[in-house]
Amino acid sequence: MLKDKVQQYISENKAVFKEEKEYAEKHQLIENLQLEERDPGERIVDAYIERCDKQTENMIRQESSEFLAQPLVYLKKHKNEFIYLESQWFDFVRVDAVSLEVDDVFGTYDVMLGLRLQKKLSDPIREYLNHHLQGDEAKYDLLFSQEDGLWDLNFALNDVDGYDESISIGEGLQLIYRFLFKLVEAIEVYEER
Repeated sequence: MLKDKVQQYISENKAVFKEEKEYAEKHQLIENLQLEERDPGERIVDAYIERCDKQTENMIRQESSEFLAQPLVYLKKHKNEFIYLESQWFDFVRVDAVSLEVDDVFGTYDVMLGLRLQKKLSDPIREYLNHHLQGDEAKYDLLFSQEDGLWDLNFALNDVDGYDESISIGEGLQLIYRFLFKLVEAIEVYEER
């Protein structure tokens, strides 16, 4: 459960990220503690990052966290590439890994990931996506894979609140994390009913 993970995280750290701090305050997990807010750019500095070829899915190069400072439009200039990222923080919100690429047809920044939630949670997941992806044309693909026991979820970063094409790749990944954190929080509330 997210609550247990956040509780453990704040018990081990006095400086925490915005999402976890807001969650802890909202759910009254903090008793007379003053938590400092960490720079959101620090969240994925230890991530495993690959630039890969879209056609072959072969790795072009493993990148350091400095690559995340590249502007998001890097992906439009390199349409043949996608970014694959693994981070303990995405694991924190029940996500295996995140891939980010530009859609060849629509030119949107597509987010692809595997979400570790039970199959029976289809309705609340869809409800969250329907209400929180922005824009009239907001679409997503959600399919449960029996083989992996994961939800394959694809959506456009362009439809996430706070999106702006002038952001960096790292800032885009922070938006994705925040969106997924709120999704898992909503699912947790649904399960507690």
